[in-house]
Parts: sequence; structure tokens; C-alpha cells
Amino acid sequence: MRMLLPLLLVTALPALADTIPAASRITAVTVYPEGARLTREVTFTLPAAGRHELLVTDLPAASEPGLIQLAPGADVRLGAFNLRADRLPPREEPLTPAQAEAKAEVERLEASEQAALLALDAVQARVEAAEAQARFLASFSGALPDAATPETIRAMAAMIGTETLAARQTALAARAELWPARKALETAQEALQKARAAFDALPSADMDYTALAVELTAGAGDHSVTITQYVGGAGWRPFYELKLTREGGDALAFDRSVLVTQQTGEDWSGIALTLSSSAPSHQSAPSSLWPELRRIEPEGTKDDLSRLAGGAAMDAEAMPELAAPAPIAAAAALEGDTVVYHYPEPVTVASGAEDLRLALDSLSFAPVVKALAVPRLDATAFVSASFINSGGEPLLPGEALLFREGVLVGTAWIDGIAPGSETGIGFGAVETLRLKREMPRRAAGETGVFTTANEQSESVVITVENTGGEAWPVRLLDQVPYSEQSELEIEVTASPAPDETDVDGQRGILAWEFDLAAGGKQTIMLEHSLHWPEGMELR
Repeated sequence: MRMLLPLLLVTALPALADTIPAASRITAVTVYPEGARLTREVTFTLPAAGRHELLVTDLPAASEPGLIQLAPGADVRLGAFNLRADRLPPREEPLTPAQAEAKAEVERLEASEQAALLALDAVQARVEAAEAQARFLASFSGALPDAATPETIRAMAAMIGTETLAARQTALAARAELWPARKALETAQEALQKARAAFDALPSADMDYTALAVELTAGAGDHSVTITQYVGGAGWRPFYELKLTREGGDALAFDRSVLVTQQTGEDWSGIALTLSSSAPSHQSAPSSLWPELRRIEPEGTKDDLSRLAGGAAMDAEAMPELAAPAPIAAAAALEGDTVVYHYPEPVTVASGAEDLRLALDSLSFAPVVKALAVPRLDATAFVSASFINSGGEPLLPGEALLFREGVLVGTAWIDGIAPGSETGIGFGAVETLRLKREMPRRAAGETGVFTTANEQSESVVITVENTGGEAWPVRLLDQVPYSEQSELEIEVTASPAPDETDVDGQRGILAWEFDLAAGGKQTIMLEHSLHWPEGMELR
């Protein structure tokens, strides 16, 4: 049975039989939103039974002793251990298996390059030798022998001509071999350059390192120790692609992936990857309407802004902004549901590289799709798809790409969605649903707002026009003021009447729902009037 040993720092280890250097191999990593847990396996051979010092020489330089735990293999008893940053023994160049294979290929191609260079040099030497012989024969100007006869002169001339021809033919033959030799050298050099680039691109095992010195007792033979280490400089976050389609029935595909990054100083090569996270929440919303509180008070009691010590003007225009709740920032770890993903294949995550994107799975939901219209703030309606998380696990907060009918329409931040809860997501503007909110003029020329000493009234005409060829279910939101004072009376008339009042508990927010056919138009008349006693002012 394996046991985890607490850390015990010592200034010096007892005298041991000998020191056994060993390298570790990262076999598994659990990544959190911030930080990671590394599992390292160390295998070593003890030449004799007894007490030894195991020196693991490849831990990152930033390793912290308080975040390391050890688990011994069978028949191994562990003692004290500490980290060493100096007086480290020399070590061989650390290479991953992929690097070792790539380095062997580089060395093979270096030999091929040298062979091609030698072959080219040999051909060049033959060319130069033949040309030198031809130049010598051509420059021969020696005196004729004393007993020279016409026959001997003809023989000498024939010999010079024959030898010169043979030398030039030899040079030409050697020159014909120059181009293939140069081409072979060029090919070898190109292959070598690519092999070196491939080697440089591989995740490296080389890094600034520290050593872990462990006192242990075991018998002779092969043994193992497991190191669990917690490090910073790593994290992951969800990433989604949401694909909404309406043809053939409303459908929403929720493609899930993750982005993993790490800057620990060492590459994680071929590890078993686990992703673990709490489910933080985050709030984001499109244009929203907020209740508009109106009140009355005796005339002349309006606050003097100059007497508000460091305060801001709190008029009716500012109140909706002050009422809006602040968004909740997503945290690295919150108490709540925890989601764990075990990636099914070995993964390599290079240190300092860009986010590594890993696909997880795809979920399907049956959404309720509507065109959400807020004519007070927007000129077009927006597609809203609401759905219930029918799965058994929460959907974690994360970034998302939004696709509607296969077309990218925007990006969004998805809040955490608990199992069984309902949420709505916007999928961009519907440019064919045009919104207007107009105040008609009165007979005397005034606009739709009419104010007297103790009365104010407003009338608006809201129009939604479908200029496209697709029918849409529409949900339209607007607002009227509300009062919490009995002296301030508010009367509201609407045609047609709203389907819902005080939407989501927000007083004064009204909602209409209707189907708008292609080329259709819907008009809503909305009026409200406020009455208050003489001597009071409207705020």
C-alpha cells in the first residue's frame, strides 16, 4: 500500500551507501483553471541492498518543496528529502524519444551531406587534373632532339595531339558529373535543413532544473518512486461553438472544447490529461430595461447638486444605470459543482506555446427560438434561443462562437448553466425585423410628451416590420414609469394590451408576444399619464 510522506526539510542528509542519479517521466497531469498537479514516475536500479540517496535531476527550477509529495514503490522505504539548486552533478543532454529519433535523422543526413561533399570534391579534382594536363601539353615548347627526323617530329606531334585530346575528353567527362554531384549535395543540404528544423520544433526536455535528493532504503534491483508535484503557470478554460438552426425544426448544437496552456518551463509529452474545475458563474446580457421610479415632493425642495459632497447627480436619467447589478466575475475556483474531464488520448502540451485546443464532445438541445425586440434601445430585433440544460452536469462558463444557420454571427460569454436550469443566448441581429418607436405629434404641434404643472403624459407608436421572407415569433419589451407614492397616480393604456406586465418582477416592464409573418407589420400604441397634487414636483 502506497503512502504519501509529508515534506521534511533537512540541511544535510546522513551518510549513505551511494548516490543513484535518475530521471523522472511525467505520466499524468491534472490541470486546474489556475495551476496543475504533475505525476512523475522515477525508475532506478540499486546495485546493493541498504540505504541510498536517490537524486532526481530533472525537476523544474521553480519547484517548491512544500508542494511535493512522494509515494514509494513496493519494498521501498522513504526517508527525508530536499531540493538542491547547486552542487548538481553533470547530466547528459536530456532528449525526449521524439527528439532522440529526430536527432538520429539529423546525424544521418549530416553524414549524407559529407558524402555528397566528398563526391563533388572528387569530381572537381578530376576536372582540374585533366585541364592541367591539357594546359601543359598545349604550352609545350621544348627543343627538337639533335637526331630528329621528320618521322620523329610527326610522332611527337601526334603524341601531343593525342594526349591533349584525351585530357580534354577526360575533363569533359568529369564536367558532366559535376551537375549531378552538385544536385546531390543540394538535395542533401535541403533534407538536413528540414531535419534540423523538425528537431528544433519538437518539445524539449532541456530546461533550468533543480534536483530532488531522497533518502531511501530498499533491496538490490529495480524500484520506482512516484512524485506528485503542484505547480503554477498552467490553466485551462472551456471554449464552445454554439450552432443554431431553424430549418426542419429549431435545434441547438453545443460543441465543447477546452484551451490548455502552461508556462512551467518543461514540456508535457504524451501525458494522460485530466481537466478539473469548479463551476463559477458570470453574468452578461444584451440591452436591458430597468424599472423607472418616479416620485413627487413639495416644490422648491430639489436637491442642490453643489451640496452633494462627492456625490453624483441622481436624476431619472441616471437611475436605470445605478439600478443595474454589477457583473459577477468568473473566479478560478469556487465552492460548488466540480466537473472533471479525462482526455481519452495522450497529449503533448509544450511550455510557453499558445493555447492547445482539445475537442471534448457535442451536446444537443431543443431550444425555444424567438426574435427579442427592445425598440426603446435597438433598431432591430435579436434572435434569442432559450433552452434547459437537460444533461447531468453543469456547463462551465466560457467563451463561445455563435453560428446561426452555419454563419458566424458573433461571440459571447456563456455563464455557468446548472443541470435543469434554463438560459437564453442571443444569436445576433435579425436585420429584416426593423423596429421603430415614435412619438406622434399633436394637433398643436407638440411631440408625444405633454407636461403641465401637475400632469405629464406620453404617447408612443411602436412598429415592428418584417421585411424578410421568414416568419418569426416575436417577443417585444417596452417600459412605462411606476410609482410607490399614492399621491403620484400613473395611468397606462396600450393597444393591443401587453401579454405580460412586470416582466421578471421588474415593475413597469411590459411584454407583447406575437407571430410576425414574412412581409408583415405589427403596431402597438402605448400611452401613460402621471398626475400629482398642486405644489409638488415630478422627479
